[in-house]
Amino acid sequence: MSFSLEVLGWSTSWADTFAPHAAGGLTPGRVARVDRGRCDVLTASGPVRAESARADVCTGDWVALSGHYVHAVLPRRTALVRAAASGVSSGQTLAANVDVVAVVVPATTGVDLGRAERLLALAWESGARPVVVLTKTDACPDVGGVLDALAGAAVGVDVLPVSAVAGEGLDALTAELTGTVVLVGQSGVGKSTLATALTGVDLAVQDVRGVDGKGRHTTVRRELIPLRGGRGVLIDTPGLRGVGLYDASDGLTLAFADVEALAGGCRFTDCGHASEPGCAVRAAIDAGQLPERRLESYRKLLRENEWAAARTDARLRAERRRSERVAHRQYRNQWNRPGHGRR
Repeated sequence: MSFSLEVLGWSTSWADTFAPHAAGGLTPGRVARVDRGRCDVLTASGPVRAESARADVCTGDWVALSGHYVHAVLPRRTALVRAAASGVSSGQTLAANVDVVAVVVPATTGVDLGRAERLLALAWESGARPVVVLTKTDACPDVGGVLDALAGAAVGVDVLPVSAVAGEGLDALTAELTGTVVLVGQSGVGKSTLATALTGVDLAVQDVRGVDGKGRHTTVRRELIPLRGGRGVLIDTPGLRGVGLYDASDGLTLAFADVEALAGGCRFTDCGHASEPGCAVRAAIDAGQLPERRLESYRKLLRENEWAAARTDARLRAERRRSERVAHRQYRNQWNRPGHGRR
């Protein structure tokens, strides 16, 4: 089966970037799935199962193929990155070259506003446009109340209610989701059902546990699937149990733009928003204009991001020291060889 590169997101600007590879006879393609050193790449001639020696190839990447081998990865224009699940001080790219990050939140198990804010910080940091999709509204007795709560946590972001089962809200959502779209959220929030409605591809949906509202991992790896009507492509991700921030200072600033704007009116530039005189943030909380919960969420995510940045700096310093030791050892060995001693 062949694919139109334009439907996959190809453009004249991508063609310009790819030009040096085209001159070398290489083929452009977009990574649809990565699995143990191999990846499925969609090309104008059809899908290719390719090998790659690069560990950083990710779903959504544009690559240059030499036969069945990934010769090069084009520079990413956006990237959704979280802290590596293993706890090491590095980032894990969930999706590359994304236009829209759809944060999927269920309306049935209560709204975890802190998790929504965390995902929105990652979405803003990616460089893509975030939206919030409130799923399973057919099973929610107070959709309006949930929407109001989300609106306070998703400042500057559209919140779109949908019921994929009842077919409600899908037209409005489809109009918003164009280009390359990635769905993110916990397992059981309705991502796979939503992805099926948006793509027409029947994705397996497993039951949600009644105890905690969580589902089994329906999607086991990230996959790129064309949207209905040729409007773009969808990247469906596995449910995210843990989402750590990684170098997301700009994303936090945008996700908490209301807190940042209030902080600009504080008397002291280093105001901690605790008991300092002239604190505009505390004044807004006292007046009921800003929930205390939102400030605490902001502080928590700031601390986490600063901790991750410190770990990254420590890792870079350690790598630099190792490189210096290797260079010094090579230099010493060179001058210890016969004929290079002191005279």
